Order: sequence, then C-alpha cells, then structure tokens
Amino acid sequence: MKETKKLLMAHSEQYNPWYNLALEEYLLDNIKSGEVMLYLWQNDKTVVIGRNQNAWKECQCKKLENEDDGHLARRLSGGGAVYHDLGNLNFTFIMDRDLYDLDKQLEVILKAVNKLGINAEFSGRNDLIVNGKKFSGNAFYFGTNSAYHHGTLMFETDFEKLVDYLQVSEEKIKSKGVESVRSRVANLKEINPDISLNALKKALKESFGEVYGSNENDISEDEYYDPSQMNEIEDLYEKYSSWKWRYGQTPDFDIDFEKRFNWGEIEIGLKLKNGVIKEADIYSDAMDVQLIEMIKNGLEGTSFKRTDILNSIDDLKEKESNFSYTEAADYSQKGVVEDLKDWLKEKEI
Repeated sequence: MKETKKLLMAHSEQYNPWYNLALEEYLLDNIKSGEVMLYLWQNDKTVVIGRNQNAWKECQCKKLENEDDGHLARRLSGGGAVYHDLGNLNFTFIMDRDLYDLDKQLEVILKAVNKLGINAEFSGRNDLIVNGKKFSGNAFYFGTNSAYHHGTLMFETDFEKLVDYLQVSEEKIKSKGVESVRSRVANLKEINPDISLNALKKALKESFGEVYGSNENDISEDEYYDPSQMNEIEDLYEKYSSWKWRYGQTPDFDIDFEKRFNWGEIEIGLKLKNGVIKEADIYSDAMDVQLIEMIKNGLEGTSFKRTDILNSIDDLKEKESNFSYTEAADYSQKGVVEDLKDWLKEKEI
C-alpha cells in the first residue's frame, strides 16, 4: 500500500445536496496521489438514494419535494436510501485507490465518537451502531484511480421526518424482524446529551490526524478547491440536480422480477422484442454498483430463454475478481451471482 503523504480536510458551507454531491465528485476526480481527504457536509431536508435504487419506491417524493420543499438526491455509491437534515453530519473519505483502507477509515469515526464518551462498533454490511441501534450508514464508490467511503452520523436527526419520507418495503421489515425504522436507529445526542455538533467535528479532525499519524495542525484545510475549475462543479451540479439523474426513466416492463436476499433487495425489469431482451433495468440497494451494472449489460441483447439468461449471469463469475471494493466493503458479495441464478431457475421463463 502507498504511503500517505498529505492529509486534507474539506467543509461545505452549503446545505444543498446537489451541490454537496457535486463537490464530492469534484474532490474524487481531483485527489492527488498520496493524499487522503476527510470531507464534512450537511444537507437540509433531503432523501439521498443509492445509485441503483428506484426513487418512487424508496421515497415519498411528492410529499418531500412538492409539499415540504425538500430535495431528492441520488449518489454515486450503492446501498439504501437515507434521510439527511441539519441534525445529521455527513463524512466522506477520499483517496487514490491504493490508499483505501476501510478499517482505518472506520477507526477515525469510531475513535471520534469515543472521544465524546460513546462506545460504538461496526456491524453488518455497512452500519455503525451504539447500544444495538444504528447511528451511521456507510457506502463506497471506486473510480478508475480514486475511491471514496462516505456515511452519515445521526447527531440530532428528526426521526419523525425520516419515517415520513422513507418508504421501507414489507420484505425488508420482515427480514429485519423489527416493527419500525424508528425502533432501530439512534441519535448520538440521545446517548450523550452534552455533546455538540462542533465538538463532533473537532473530534473527527483530531482522530483523523491520530489514526493517520499526523498532528491535526498539519491537516491542510485550504488546498482542496481550485476556483478556476468552478465550471466543473457547475456541470456536476447540473447532473445531480437533473430529473434524469434523480428519477430516471420508469418504463412499463414486459417482465418484472423482485426479491430480497441477505445482501439486499433487487428488482429486474425487462422489455422484450421478438423474444430478445432489448432493455433491462435493475433497481437494487446492493452495495456493489459495478456488479449491478454488469448484470444489466449482460442481460440486454440476450434471448429470453432460461438457459441464455443463466449463462449471461454465470459469465459474471469470471469477472468477480475485478470487484475490488467488494472486499473493501467488508462483506461478501461472492454469493450474489449464485443467488441470482438459483432464484431465476425457479421463474417461468
């Protein structure tokens, strides 16, 4: 693994999710070799969905955007939908791929929370928990040369709004064995009422330096943004704020399959012409964005025959070694392809 040469911190002063996600992608694209950055940001009254999710199924979109003047946003990474307000602090670790180290990144968060008198741990595929309740969800994205790991820190989130805006499927509720979203989440301020948001930010900066072996005074906070590249951020803002990116197309499918696995939910929608799959859309909260895209691409152009569909999915097994962030996410995607094959074998195709 490369040596870390420089630690950077970035702070967004805006609460607009489209700008904050645009800045996040700009930072991802412009991170230099040997640099690790911690980017802190907040969104106001926002639902952020994963890269491959169906907005209409995950969010009460009309209530959020039309009635309550909130924002729907879609991020680059996979995973499920989350609610952001000003009682929530978001963090993003950004680095070149060779410096990606999930254990180290999680240590920064857990150590910072511990500084505030709260003992927490990593659980499941992407959650940080305290007293058995989730206060942080994490997701991951890998570009060609750079990567990021980002997540939420629920500090004083309005859980009534969270419940109002997020739509949780019955399958997911059954699989979790719980009655409600509210019963399995917690605010950090519930655990320690004396802490403040500024104290949390300060603790994050301190632990960032400690974990990466640097004095916090050596962490640069003024080198991450080049004003001459404002056009690049504006272009990214246009993407993140666009209807096409946020909602996408929701065509009427000829065939629609849906199931929940232990690694996440998946819905496969197919449009056929002359017995051939002309269009495939896949909605999923699976963490592995690239795998979902490869399944979609493999299905398009395939004959609508069980053997041909299974063969197109089976071909992915040879490519699984390329999914480097499956390992980084610290949970196994190894069984995804086999799960899909076993499931589709049962379908009347």
